[in-house]
Amino acid sequence: MQNNLFILLQNIASSCSIFSELWFMVKEITLEHLWHKTQARMFMRFENDTEATQLVKNNLQAQWSATQRAWHVPYDGGMHERICKLFAPYGVRVFQKNNSQAIAEVAKITAPKVTVEEATLSIETIKQMERFTYWLLSKRYSENTIHTYTEALALFLKYYHTKAVTEITNDDLIQFNNDYILKKGLSSSYQNQMVNAIKLFYKTQFEKQLNPDLIHRPRREHKLPNVLSKEEIKLILQAHGNIKHKTMLSLIYSCGLRRSELLNLTLSDIDSKRGLILIKQAKGKKDRIAPLSEKVLALLREYYTAYKPKDWLFEGQSGKGQYDANSLASVLKQALWKSKITKPVTLHWLRHSYATHLLEAGTDLRYIQEILGHSRSTTTEIYTHVSNKSLLKIESPFDSL
Repeated sequence: MQNNLFILLQNIASSCSIFSELWFMVKEITLEHLWHKTQARMFMRFENDTEATQLVKNNLQAQWSATQRAWHVPYDGGMHERICKLFAPYGVRVFQKNNSQAIAEVAKITAPKVTVEEATLSIETIKQMERFTYWLLSKRYSENTIHTYTEALALFLKYYHTKAVTEITNDDLIQFNNDYILKKGLSSSYQNQMVNAIKLFYKTQFEKQLNPDLIHRPRREHKLPNVLSKEEIKLILQAHGNIKHKTMLSLIYSCGLRRSELLNLTLSDIDSKRGLILIKQAKGKKDRIAPLSEKVLALLREYYTAYKPKDWLFEGQSGKGQYDANSLASVLKQALWKSKITKPVTLHWLRHSYATHLLEAGTDLRYIQEILGHSRSTTTEIYTHVSNKSLLKIESPFDSL
């Protein structure tokens, strides 16, 4: 009993010591509202005192500003009252240097303009985006689609970071299209992706039907695919001495594969007896097969003997996990440099070239559609515009002059 009483008296004495120190060293605190790093903050100015500093750090999660030489906290309507209540037991007076209502009005005019890249999303908005991501995952959207949609959506919501998500209207969509997408000269395909992401987000998370058509979906562009000649393809495929690099590029061209389709191949996807390659769950979650060239099959056997892959057909340097997509792009870049081809060739050019060369060799469009995995025949028909099969038969009237 005596020990407990002694401990209690010690605690009281300790509290009195702190109280006394605070009372004599910190008599008053001045609050000031300022913009700090694009945010409205409430600065607390008081004499240097260890106990008072610990009090604001532990209870208000205050941050120190070296330029202002003061502690500061987020500026909101209830912060002034919280600071007053915190220091009231110690007899410290709290003064407000400027009126919060006046500051709020001035902030609308004088607040520094925040770029979309600098803007931050609220915790609530981040949670809403996370729920949207989980929904996309549950519906088994591809990893690339999820990444594209969330990146586009985050940009749009950052543009309106001062608004609650539910307050965004169709008029805001129109303004975003005109003031951001069009002014920055972003592509029509990016604009379409943005529209799709916004439309799906509001429909699934809020059951709110915004009308993205009001931001005027762009007219569909009709661009011809980039095609290389057979001579250029041969130079690229023979540029590498490394059997692994050579096999990867050869397989993309000889089977018309997309980059992701090549990287997702496993050993069991190669059917050497039937001369086929199985492409599983490609774009649109579709399986398909493509004919496997005898020459490529020979390359694959040579590659397998040298590297002995275990899980993925093409594995990383450590022998674990898929081959990196950026590394694959570098493989093509090195091949272009070695073959002295200066065109801005991408891996997808090899797929376009394969389809065009098939068409020029007399392969029926219906089979090319199946091999490439196109849902619509109109997508495959675009190769007729770059094929020289029929164009070479046309005699120019200039030659008969």
